[in-house]
Amino acid sequence: MAKGVEWALHTLLNLDMIGGGPAGSAQLAAAHDLSASYLNKQLQQLTRAGLLSSVPGPRGGFRLAKPLEDITLLDVVEAIEGTARAFNCTEIRSCGRIGALSPPPTGTCAVNAAMRRAEQAWHQALAAQTLAEIRAELVSIPQTRHVVRSAFD
Repeated sequence: MAKGVEWALHTLLNLDMIGGGPAGSAQLAAAHDLSASYLNKQLQQLTRAGLLSSVPGPRGGFRLAKPLEDITLLDVVEAIEGTARAFNCTEIRSCGRIGALSPPPTGTCAVNAAMRRAEQAWHQALAAQTLAEIRAELVSIPQTRHVVRSAFD
């Protein structure tokens, strides 16, 4: 998984802790010493996915488009990584010397089936956790909200 997912998650949580935004991409990047141009790409993807909204003007930037209770980890992963499958079976079980020495395979490839089950479980786990639950863990750590807000002052 690309670092953009981590950056997006922290950015959404930070925006919530400062009241939802707006905050500019440079300001959001500076809070964690990130590349502003790379983070801006993540912000645009979050906006296209409806997780952020863009506010024009000199005091504009990005703001949360919905409360963290309505944003799941899966929403963020799919906004940044897309919805393509992580594993693509190429049916190597019928290729090469093994394929030449065995009858043509029938039924679903066992490796493909196992990977599909694992990917489905992973998606279900991501869909079951909201950013509000992560925020609750973060704010249970003393000073977290104060430190984040101070970084944006």
